[in-house]
Amino acid sequence: MPADTPPAGLDDFGGLLDWPRLNAWIQAQDIPGAGPVTGVKKLKGGLANSVFLLDRGGEAIVLRRPPKHLRPNSNETMLREARVLQALAGSPVPHPDFYAGCDDPEVIGAAFYLMQPLEGFAPMGELKGDYATDSGWRAAMGPEMVRAAAALAAVDPAAVGLADLGKPDDWHARQVARWRSQLEGYATTPGYNPKDLPHFDEVGQWLSDHLPTERRIGLIHGDFQFANVMFSLAAPRISGVIDWELTTLGDPMLDLGWILTSWWEDGDPPGKKPLVSPWRDFGSRADLIRLYGELTGRDMSATPWFFALGCYKLACLLEGTVAASKAGKVPAEVGESVHGYATWLTTKARQIIAG
Repeated sequence: MPADTPPAGLDDFGGLLDWPRLNAWIQAQDIPGAGPVTGVKKLKGGLANSVFLLDRGGEAIVLRRPPKHLRPNSNETMLREARVLQALAGSPVPHPDFYAGCDDPEVIGAAFYLMQPLEGFAPMGELKGDYATDSGWRAAMGPEMVRAAAALAAVDPAAVGLADLGKPDDWHARQVARWRSQLEGYATTPGYNPKDLPHFDEVGQWLSDHLPTERRIGLIHGDFQFANVMFSLAAPRISGVIDWELTTLGDPMLDLGWILTSWWEDGDPPGKKPLVSPWRDFGSRADLIRLYGELTGRDMSATPWFFALGCYKLACLLEGTVAASKAGKVPAEVGESVHGYATWLTTKARQIIAG
């Protein structure tokens, strides 16, 4: 087959996969399977990156790469993810095994990496399998997420070569200014007004005035929620945490705060529905907090600070999509829906700080 001829029947997904170059690169790696890739399927995932399931000699491999239109830091972020997965090898943190990474954009037009496929599903909307019908399986989901977050919190960044992954100095005190500046940065988009996000200044002031006494620095996943956790369909357990692009150094208890933002229970502000259904037998936030404290030995009296910070930070990130909708890059109805969730988050944060 000539070098410039793609393998028969393999979609290149609009130029995202250069098959002659990619197959040549894959065959030079020590990874599962043998020979060239003979099958490919694009997997559902986030908007930020593209994920593909490859078949190589009967072995399944997942390829993750940035979108076709690269952002200034797309390649750097992809290699950062690959580095984190490499560093977690052998740890008790559930994650896909890392196979190989490529920092040469000449191969497929961007940096990419290959990893182990995970059995199961990332729960969003209707639950699948026994999770949909068995109360015990649903009851296990929250504790499983907390155990995974606690396992990550126990990893020593220096011991796994990640001591330079972020800026740990004065991390807690810097959070409000860091995320406020991001929100204010969206104001350069015509039609977007940061003041449309309610309670934001009030929550930020409270966070600045109530810094936790116990402060630890470790690895933070950065987006620890249902959409980024694969649950096995064979047993009520996590098969792996995915999407490590926001991983950095900071206080790992923020991952618990993130889990709490995705939870739902009576007494929450109106305007948000459970992220998965049926939402029964999931236990309370108090149950999750208690378990995290038992597993980590942390002083859980600081939980409201991390919970409020999770709401504050996530609202800021979501408002980026709102700004994009004002610029016509995202459908207006998506922007409206996302702004509704961001508003719920800052309203929930205000409820948290009120005690």
